[in-house]
Amino acid sequence: MSLLDDARAWIAQDPDPVTRTELDALVARAEAGEDAATADLAERFSGRLDFGTAGLRGELGAGPMRMNRVLVAQAAAGLAAYLLEREPNPSVVVGYDGRHNSAVFARDSAAILAGAGVQATILPRPLPTPVLAFAVRELRASAGVMVTASHNPARDNGYKVYLGGADGGSQIVSPADGEIAAEIERAATVAFADHPTSTDVHTADESLVDAYISRTAEIASEPAPLRYVYTAMHGVGREVAEKVFAQAGFAAPVVVAAQADPDPDFPTVAFPNPEEPGAMDLAFAAARESGADLVIANDPDADRVAVGVPDADAAGGWRRLTGNEVGWLLGWKAARASRTGTLACSIVSSPALREVARVQGLDFVETLTGFKWISRAPGLIYGYEEALGYLVDPDKVRDKDGISAAVAVLSLFSELRAAGETLESHLDHFALEFGAFASAQISIRVADLDEIPRTMARLRAAPPTEVGGILVEGVDDYLLGVDGFPANDILRLRLAGGGRVIVRPSGTEPKLKCYLDASSAHGSASERRAAAAATVATLEAGMRALLE
Repeated sequence: MSLLDDARAWIAQDPDPVTRTELDALVARAEAGEDAATADLAERFSGRLDFGTAGLRGELGAGPMRMNRVLVAQAAAGLAAYLLEREPNPSVVVGYDGRHNSAVFARDSAAILAGAGVQATILPRPLPTPVLAFAVRELRASAGVMVTASHNPARDNGYKVYLGGADGGSQIVSPADGEIAAEIERAATVAFADHPTSTDVHTADESLVDAYISRTAEIASEPAPLRYVYTAMHGVGREVAEKVFAQAGFAAPVVVAAQADPDPDFPTVAFPNPEEPGAMDLAFAAARESGADLVIANDPDADRVAVGVPDADAAGGWRRLTGNEVGWLLGWKAARASRTGTLACSIVSSPALREVARVQGLDFVETLTGFKWISRAPGLIYGYEEALGYLVDPDKVRDKDGISAAVAVLSLFSELRAAGETLESHLDHFALEFGAFASAQISIRVADLDEIPRTMARLRAAPPTEVGGILVEGVDDYLLGVDGFPANDILRLRLAGGGRVIVRPSGTEPKLKCYLDASSAHGSASERRAAAAATVATLEAGMRALLE
């Protein structure tokens, strides 16, 4: 079939008038000889969105390289076939956020799952991803589907899959991801209208949401009278988060009104990701105005949390704690509360958590990136990833949970206030007990996705011998297998003095990411921090010169 024939076949089965009209117009322009339209069609039909790290994720639009109802139907049918092969009476719970088409994709999925003979339950309304992850365990479901693109741009959506049973409600890993992908390929040979559907779909009771709220509130320590700002970043976190905070005994937050309610266009931010520059500006403005002690920011599906604190040296008097700072502080808190168990983080997260585990006499596990790996660490009591993801209650949720983590942060600040401590003094104690750790990240967004593998290939072919004048003592190529991990597109540079640089493609966005870490255990707390920060600054300048 020709490219135009492929497009016309897609149009014939597409149930969505928006994407059908979009593709119709594109075909007409291509038939009229418009090169840009032909190139657009060629890209849309150049393959399929990969079913991998986070299930499916991509830009909304027509064609197999976009997120749309046809592709989602194929994913649901493929998941159903996989589950029916695994067990005789599988069940799936489906959740969705407030993005464009999330509710439609969720309803299509539930109807197709039910039509295939899978017991399907759908959450009652747009809710945070952690509620869906909780529901998989609470309902003892065979699997869970969350329709979300998390913190991606407004034009994106996605399809995240969890497995119950022996997988415990964690996200899919190999070989399940490959097996599901193979079933999706088979389902792709069936037209949308020919997938059996059923209206026999159960809507989850509100008691399920209430159970998540109660269980999350239970992890709070004795609350102190904190004044804090909360933003949902135009996502679905506010309702559940506010109920959790109230039930835990914390005062009501000052809410950033302009970002309080779900809005799939995310009008006040360039990217709805608290890590991005400017994303927390409205929250910081509210904090200055209200005299707040801290800022809590969820991303749109509330599986991540960012923390802002007053800082006289920062522009505007506030700064966001890095994901690693929050990660090791919550890890230290978890370690103090438990005599046994495992602390876990991904290889791109700070080495600080390993040192906390060593000093506190706990087990430590380092994993590949993603909570699908972190959540599977044996004996896990706490896990985190530097990209603002924290798993503080593994018995309840086997994924990062921005609302539970927010409760843990509020509890930590309450404990510090009750002890007459400040965050600054607490960070000093950490540096003296475990060493000072500094980290930074270079994130290069690309328009041409081929630029990422080209850059990785260039670094592999000619690894740097020094970065910013610091000697590279060794290079670990995870494609060749490192530390028993499966092959992965990651390079790690081991540097003189104990620093490191890790380079990898993002698993969810068109970015190349570079992670920089250094530490110091000499001198006072402030001297240790200054030394580690200076090393990271040198590494950052050196890697920018190499990458950009």
